[in-house]
Amino acid sequence: MAYVAPKEFVTKMIDAGEAKVFMSTKDTLVRAFMAGAILALAAAFAVTINVETGQPLAGAILFPVGFCLLYLLGFDLLTGVFTLVPLALIDKRPGVTLRGVLRNWALVFIGNFAGAFMVAVMMAIIFTFGFSEAPNVVGQKIGTIGEGRTVGYAAHGAAGMLTLFIRGVLCNWMVSTGVVAAMMSTSVSGKVIGMWMPIMLFFYMGFEHSIVNMFLFPSGLMLGGNFSIMDYLFWNEIPTVVGNLVGGITFVGLTLYSTHYRTGAKRSAAAARTMPAAAPVPAE
Repeated sequence: MAYVAPKEFVTKMIDAGEAKVFMSTKDTLVRAFMAGAILALAAAFAVTINVETGQPLAGAILFPVGFCLLYLLGFDLLTGVFTLVPLALIDKRPGVTLRGVLRNWALVFIGNFAGAFMVAVMMAIIFTFGFSEAPNVVGQKIGTIGEGRTVGYAAHGAAGMLTLFIRGVLCNWMVSTGVVAAMMSTSVSGKVIGMWMPIMLFFYMGFEHSIVNMFLFPSGLMLGGNFSIMDYLFWNEIPTVVGNLVGGITFVGLTLYSTHYRTGAKRSAAAARTMPAAAPVPAE
């Protein structure tokens, strides 16, 4: 499946980050909007599978279809640009500035939210027959997800906030690994296999993904979830965004960049030969 060596795909990561900094406002927003919408549809799909089969693993196995589609179509998630775009700044690519990085993040956030919110409204209409009756079982489930992952964290205070943050970190460790995995192969099948595995892991483990939550929580509010907009922002979205940023850039972007692109100086063979031998272990 035409595997691409780490040094080559890390170069692709930096190039991609640079291209996103200079992308037009229109293209950035359109690509982010579509990414948020497709991922939201995948989340609705996975929750429906979980409710109707009673098997959370089934939803986790099939959820990555949305992620794979949006990246094959060249759309952008906030979690991905958190990892890729800073590398162009760290690598001192000409014209790449901190302001350009922040601009990209802000535009992608807005586009992702708009796309996910549009799908949230559409799915709320479906789950309630145009708000003419109570939510169906899938709609009720989405409402309870919103409660458990907002006021559920709040009930634990600082420990809940720490747990939420760590779940955000672990989420984008996996999601950004999926983004990078798409660059590990030059074939569609190779890209899909590489992306599928870490995305399935994050979804089944219940880690916190800021864009998935842009769908789950607004739709939960529309479907009768017992939490507020402030609960959503303070006890989920904002800490999740921060955790996603830390997880993506720390455990994926910087680690790959530092060891495959800015590699350390190699030890010389002569130096290795002159190292003292380990002391023999005395016999019993």
